[in-house]
Amino acid sequence: MTISLKIVVPPHPLIAHWLTVLRSDQTPAPLYATGLEEIGRWLSYEALREWLPYRIEKVCASGCEVEGTVIESNIPLLSITIRPGGLELWQGARKVVPNARISIEGIPKNIERNAGVLVFIDQIASGETLLKILKELEKQEVQPERLRVISAIASSPGLQTIGEAIKELTIYTTCIDAELTEKGSICPGIGDPSLRLRTRIHSSN
Repeated sequence: MTISLKIVVPPHPLIAHWLTVLRSDQTPAPLYATGLEEIGRWLSYEALREWLPYRIEKVCASGCEVEGTVIESNIPLLSITIRPGGLELWQGARKVVPNARISIEGIPKNIERNAGVLVFIDQIASGETLLKILKELEKQEVQPERLRVISAIASSPGLQTIGEAIKELTIYTTCIDAELTEKGSICPGIGDPSLRLRTRIHSSN
């Protein structure tokens, strides 16, 4: 693999807990959706830890002047969700970045040149789906330092595909599974989100 990829797997027990929930075949659809939301929230928190632009500003607190940290509001954030599970990841992430603009119908045209871009994808199996999105972002001149990918799980073959095609990228995920099945699914993985979320979608209609 071309080690231009930076893969971050945060060693947090809550992230590991929700990964186990997603892995289990016994997890019902509503709890599966909750698991994706929680992973989206925790991974977004980690992804933004050293990425959000901020400034130091003096404020008055109880009559005393103190320095504080203020997030720069003039830097736009764009969240791109890849269905089906990417939208569930975003449901958790929006609690961390409530002011981010969201795109659920593909990549918008004319992304601001100073915008930070978050891509939410439920899993990186073969890597082809994510690679297509990344190539489209390259065409809009979205530079790697402006981009973060958040995925519930990834496979080694998928990351290799991405690493061979993309010069530089940072991906946040819960785990890297070593293998793909003959059908191209991650093993052991988290199952097929489009099927495992279907019961929840139908029950809400």
